[in-house]
Amino acid sequence: MGREKGNQMHIKPFGIEMWMNEFEDHCKYNLAETCVKSMTIGELIEVSGKNTKLSEELANMKLTYGEITGSKQLRKNIASLYKNQTTENVMVTHGAIGANSLVYNTLISKGDKVVSVLPTYQQHYSIPESLGAELSILKLKPEHKFLPDINELKQLIKPDTKLIALTNPNNPTGSLMDEALLLEIVDIARTCDAYIICDEVYRGTNQNDPEYGTSIVDIYDKGISTGSMSKTYSLAGLRLGWITAAPDILKDVFIHRDYNTISVGVLDDYFALMALENREKIAIRNTAITRNNLQILDNWVKNERFFSYVKPNAGTTALLKYEFNIPSREFCIQILENTGVLFAPGSAMDMEGWVRIGYANDPKILTQGLTILSAYLDKL
Repeated sequence: MGREKGNQMHIKPFGIEMWMNEFEDHCKYNLAETCVKSMTIGELIEVSGKNTKLSEELANMKLTYGEITGSKQLRKNIASLYKNQTTENVMVTHGAIGANSLVYNTLISKGDKVVSVLPTYQQHYSIPESLGAELSILKLKPEHKFLPDINELKQLIKPDTKLIALTNPNNPTGSLMDEALLLEIVDIARTCDAYIICDEVYRGTNQNDPEYGTSIVDIYDKGISTGSMSKTYSLAGLRLGWITAAPDILKDVFIHRDYNTISVGVLDDYFALMALENREKIAIRNTAITRNNLQILDNWVKNERFFSYVKPNAGTTALLKYEFNIPSREFCIQILENTGVLFAPGSAMDMEGWVRIGYANDPKILTQGLTILSAYLDKL
């Protein structure tokens, strides 16, 4: 993973991002996409009902930095996504990827003990390791529906463990920790006074009601939630995320934020606020997409002899176990070259033998891609 060269720590290449950079723009059927079908600006404006006012509001907008931590109205709307949070608990960032990076660079130093689940978004183990942390991995297993095993977590925790890293809903498996399980993890964290960072970018995509699950920040005083406009709200192009945490934690994060972020810009702030003020309408659109598309995928898996999976309970992705004796990267390239279908290889997520599918894109793309893939596999 991370490797030390001289006195400088080098970080492991970001597997999934390198894969997407290389292949995402060279496929016909993008089944590696992780956002719910992206909205156009026109769709967002229509949802907001601002068709007549928009031109005037934008024409009169000065392109300043804007409010440094995000406009108060935006932070108020983000806070409303939680049960017990206010604007003082919210810091706006350059996407959740920026939020996660800021948290680790603020809290983790050489020698700190960190526990991260796997599979997960690679930031959550590669950044701590690059900072010199002593990293322990909690493997999420398909036989446990890719949920953390509490007894195994207890064995990994030390009296001086600094931080536990979770993703909920999980990327790439789509597993969902309910409040009872989260509270068990909180109890473990309390034994060593550890922080819990929970990457919640897929929060709001539950397959069953309610759409929004419990956030770590609402049940633990040292809980840190990161989120963004990308996945649940279909607005990855805004590059806007946030950290929700206790004010004393954000105060420390802000010192690091000043070195890599001035603001997210007034345009991103404006359109993110527009979306959050109309999130119920966006939720209706996106819930229909994720639930209908998962049914398409589930029916395909049931009838496809070469693949099996643990059906997701939330999120936009799933891990597919394949029955071929071939490395996952080679398998995905073979599929892409012969069908135009793009998956993401498990090797890019330290999960060899699996591929990740993103099922929340345009349903036509999903259906056509899976149909063409099955026809290809039948010839093997």
